[in-house]
Amino acid sequence: MQDPKSDMDFFDKENMEEISQLASLEMSGGVVDKRKSSIVVLEKPSYPDSVYVMAANIFQGIRIQRSPDKVIINYGNEPLRTSSTHAEDESFQRLSYELAFSTLKYQDILETILIDSYIFSSTTIADQLNSLIIVMLYDFQDRKFQPRVLPDDEETIAEVQEVETLLNSFKTKLAAALARCRIKHDALSIYHILPETVRKQEQRASILPLYAWINTSKISLEEVYGNLRRKGYAKVKSVMNLSDKAFAVDQHCYNVLIFPAHLKTDLLNIDLIKDYRLVFQDKSRSLAVHSVKALINMDDDILMVNTGSWYTVAHMSVLTSGNTSKIFVCGIQSEEKDSDAKKLFTKMGCENIEILHETFLSIESKDHRLQNVKVILLLPHCSSLGISNPVEFILNEHQDTSLLHDLSQGGLPKDKLEIFSQQQFEQLTHAMKFTKVQAIVYCTCSVSEEENEDVIKKALECQSPGPKIQPYRLSPPVLPLCSLKEIELSMDRFFRLEPSDLTNGCFLSILTRERDPSETVSVKDVLARAAAKGLLDGVEVGKAIKRDKRRKKTKALPPRAPHNGDPLRDHLVVTGNDTTSNIQMKISEFLHRESKTSSVAKTPVPAKSVPQASTSSQIRKPSKPLSTPLVRNASRPVEKPANLGRLRPEGKVIPLKPVEIVLPPVMFPLSPQGPRFQMPATHYYYRFIGSKDSSREDRINKFLIK
Repeated sequence: MQDPKSDMDFFDKENMEEISQLASLEMSGGVVDKRKSSIVVLEKPSYPDSVYVMAANIFQGIRIQRSPDKVIINYGNEPLRTSSTHAEDESFQRLSYELAFSTLKYQDILETILIDSYIFSSTTIADQLNSLIIVMLYDFQDRKFQPRVLPDDEETIAEVQEVETLLNSFKTKLAAALARCRIKHDALSIYHILPETVRKQEQRASILPLYAWINTSKISLEEVYGNLRRKGYAKVKSVMNLSDKAFAVDQHCYNVLIFPAHLKTDLLNIDLIKDYRLVFQDKSRSLAVHSVKALINMDDDILMVNTGSWYTVAHMSVLTSGNTSKIFVCGIQSEEKDSDAKKLFTKMGCENIEILHETFLSIESKDHRLQNVKVILLLPHCSSLGISNPVEFILNEHQDTSLLHDLSQGGLPKDKLEIFSQQQFEQLTHAMKFTKVQAIVYCTCSVSEEENEDVIKKALECQSPGPKIQPYRLSPPVLPLCSLKEIELSMDRFFRLEPSDLTNGCFLSILTRERDPSETVSVKDVLARAAAKGLLDGVEVGKAIKRDKRRKKTKALPPRAPHNGDPLRDHLVVTGNDTTSNIQMKISEFLHRESKTSSVAKTPVPAKSVPQASTSSQIRKPSKPLSTPLVRNASRPVEKPANLGRLRPEGKVIPLKPVEIVLPPVMFPLSPQGPRFQMPATHYYYRFIGSKDSSREDRINKFLIK
């Protein structure tokens, strides 16, 4: 047996100062991040007694359990009594889970220290307090073996006071045991004894930026920027430029802001967060809802499965607030949770959400409520292997906390991954049974192929569509979430984010059905997708018909030439102060992009002509794709109508001169590997009849032809 006195001499001479700094300074592996060198790290506050007790009970449930012949410490079976006032407090829960998870990662080391210090052989203590002892020991060495400093009015718990007194009395022996453990493993700190995967996870989690989406139902983007600037936050162009008090706009999601990790405490105290105008959430959830938004039309409904956090549902509602879409959420079976969810949605300004109390697998594909659902967002329960900060993610997304047991060791065993993949496969194949659905967005926070690519490929191979139902196919990532370059690089048509210092890992796949070529495509749907891609700022779609009806009631108009039900005129309404030229440019840009992407796929589709309103014109088929979305034949002389009649009185409506406009084939973005969610490639021709009023003609032409 080693002499304790010689241990004390060892500490006094060389290592007492080093040992006292064990984890708190060296948890980052002794590497200083140059980007964070200007950040002032605040001293870690002391935990109150109630957090220790709650963390001990959590550790008791997720700890590593050994076989009877290898048991080192007996933890008992009875949980400690917790204070009812703190049991439901989210901040206390978060602190308790973080402390329990940190203890779990170092369980082997901490147990060795306790045995080596002879603390159990020197005192009599109940087994049910051993979970509390090991949790408090982790925090004790993390505080450099210094005593806690608590407010005078802090509530105390007898068991915590007893354990704290015990640890303080054994402080020297515990430090000696810790030093011997470090020397045995030839490690600079106990941090370096951890598996490499766990060390890297901790490093990423310590500097991972914060992601928050803007609730545009309550506030505009510019108002948020201005609010943050007034509070001293500077807007920078890239996440790589984040430092001190700064924020950046995410490159994939236009309404998502990124903040440095050290600003979290400061941000939690601002009104934007408290009033649900700015919502913290992992980026993967924002990628998922933005992908759905880019796939739907104005009146398409959405079904969300396994949403986890209600914030994901609220974000989807915010993005579709200008549509007539409904969002169906399944799986909220508890009446209490149903009530809490509705209250939260009301506070966040969400109105188009309908809760289904059935589980997803129990809902029939022919359910009458879901006949207008065109997109299913599937967020299956997964291993969360792509998450650097699993405690925060699991609590925010209401995932299974038992995952912390395996994540503390760096991964899940193969048999558990197989269970997850089987559940994911069952949900995905069930989603494919909804015949009215045109697209499925599948998103996980795992980097395991068993839960991602393998599930998708297996489901595609097992699908059995009917004679009138088109099969699902893999589609490339959706614009504007990815640039065209990113889509071309995504050869397998999957969207991945690997865990890094800037983001957690995630996997996203989009499955779409081929459109029936006999279906017609309305300009309303084209403009809806343009709006989803952010190309029609200042343009509202689908409201002109109602306005026209109101105008007809208040003012009678004289007969005029038919416009042949022009959908462009019926569904395009200019709002705000945008000029018509700007709006036309945005529409042209969208149509040009659609035409350009379709040409990359090299799948030419013959054009179809549409009869015109006037019999004096002739129907033409363009011999090749037009270089611009809207084209006017400049070489053709302007002819005046033969019979002008009398001049139009002021305020009257008169026919316009003939102008021929051609819209190119419209389809979703395609990749060089094949088509995805293709729209019929019909060319639309619109003809307007005009007069010799050159000033009015010029104004019309400026709007339609740029």
